[in-house]
Amino acid sequence: MPVLEVRHLKKAYGSVSAVEDISFTVEAGEVFTIIGPNGAGKTTTLEMIEGLQSPDAGQIEFGALNWSKNSEQIKVSIGVQPQSSALFDLLTVEENLDLFATFYPKSRPAAEVLEMISLTDQRDKHVKKLSGGQKQRLAIGLAMINDPTIIFLDEPTTGLDPQARRNIWDIILKLKELGKTTILTTHYMEEAEKLSDRVCIVDQGKIVTLDTPAALIDRLTKEREVRLTFLDGADAAIETEKVALLQPTVVRTNREGASLQLWTTQPEETLYELFGFTKDRGFRVEQISIREMSLEDVFIAFTGKEWRD
Repeated sequence: MPVLEVRHLKKAYGSVSAVEDISFTVEAGEVFTIIGPNGAGKTTTLEMIEGLQSPDAGQIEFGALNWSKNSEQIKVSIGVQPQSSALFDLLTVEENLDLFATFYPKSRPAAEVLEMISLTDQRDKHVKKLSGGQKQRLAIGLAMINDPTIIFLDEPTTGLDPQARRNIWDIILKLKELGKTTILTTHYMEEAEKLSDRVCIVDQGKIVTLDTPAALIDRLTKEREVRLTFLDGADAAIETEKVALLQPTVVRTNREGASLQLWTTQPEETLYELFGFTKDRGFRVEQISIREMSLEDVFIAFTGKEWRD
């Protein structure tokens, strides 16, 4: 059942069109991720949905509620991750949570939120003494304090080290277990691929594609990239390439020195045939890898732009 429906959103700043025509629905309990290059309109879209900006045109509905008639009800039913600058540095972690709890008619116990964001041991520490990752976890905790139905997280892991980033991932997965709906923007393709139920790619103020990560990748191509490196040098690579090109499952090949790169629709079957050949000829394979297509490949295919974190 959709908990959010966005229809034909538009927003311009003077002569610059930030959002041209964006429509989507978000289902209850899913992690819905919006990704796109800088200037694509994803932050503007998020701010309109959160009620921070008014759209020039279009509708935003939270079930039967909308901003023009039900703003107070919507405000207490959503959670928005504040920027780190909104944290009170001279208050402790728990004091920040207690303060934000007073903004709402009902709230989740601070102790529960502290446990969910793994900051129980830092509850009495002042915010100014927290690490960057701990501050981000606290910001998510503040978005959770009113026990919202929908939580908005705008690039929550940007600038964090890999371990701190994965700590945030754990929180998002906990929210999903609780049945919460999370709307996420991110600069990290791996993050979107691992966490999202559906991914919405936006570019130049429009949605270019929207589906599950697996469906987007599968739609792109059925091919998989296989790389072989031979201890016996270029001659082994040349001979093996000739055999590979005879396989109906091999779409194309590329060879450089002792390394052979090929694209196949059936990697297991292709490798079975090639290993039979290399064994008969006594060719020694030093390295082998199979690269699955990723969400980054999808992004490049649909936008024509390289992704930069």
